[in-house]
Amino acid sequence: MTAPIELYYWPTPNGWKITIMLEELGVPYVVKYVNIGRGDQFAPEFLEISPNNRMPAIVDPEGPDGVPISVFESGAILQYLGRKYRRFYPSDERARVEVEQWLFWQVGGLGPMAGQAHHFRQYAPERIAYGIERYTNEVNRLYGVMNKRLADRPFLAADYSIADMAAIGWVIPHENQGQDLNEFPNLKRWFETMLARPAVKKAIEVGKEERARQKSLAEDKEAQKILFGQRAR
Repeated sequence: MTAPIELYYWPTPNGWKITIMLEELGVPYVVKYVNIGRGDQFAPEFLEISPNNRMPAIVDPEGPDGVPISVFESGAILQYLGRKYRRFYPSDERARVEVEQWLFWQVGGLGPMAGQAHHFRQYAPERIAYGIERYTNEVNRLYGVMNKRLADRPFLAADYSIADMAAIGWVIPHENQGQDLNEFPNLKRWFETMLARPAVKKAIEVGKEERARQKSLAEDKEAQKILFGQRAR
């Protein structure tokens, strides 16, 4: 039997990237919850796996040459799993470059900018108009980039890939980012197509009950202290 992959996870857009990939692959995995609102990400044993004190991370007991391997950073995890199982990450160089462009576009742009929009719109202790406008507008611009890209193709690259898996979680909370998908018809079509996939439906439910036991982050001041304003330790 294949040993399950250990997934260090909390139900957020970054965490969903990996549950989506694992569900699409249909490989066994076990979830190790990292409650980021309670500081689990600073546990020494987790830092050995993810020195940036961020989830998600994985431990694959059957890594290269049968030796266990740990991987942190969501984009690197998607690439690793794509290479290992030879799915959703093409081996042809031109096709791979297409996927990688949009994967890194999400990792370096859509995710961080949407995260800042969430922060200034929902969590900042003071409503700072400049921050709200700056990041709401930038997310709008990025949605526009996706909308143009999807005008003549069903997915971000030629076929469904890890790039789509990486991006969908950051579009799910579009209303909290101040965005209306009706302004982006191609993006809306892609969004609905993605959410209709059984693996995606199942993946974004992982950990939902765990998270429901907590206060919302907007109300949980202790969690905000843990998550915001971190400095070097």
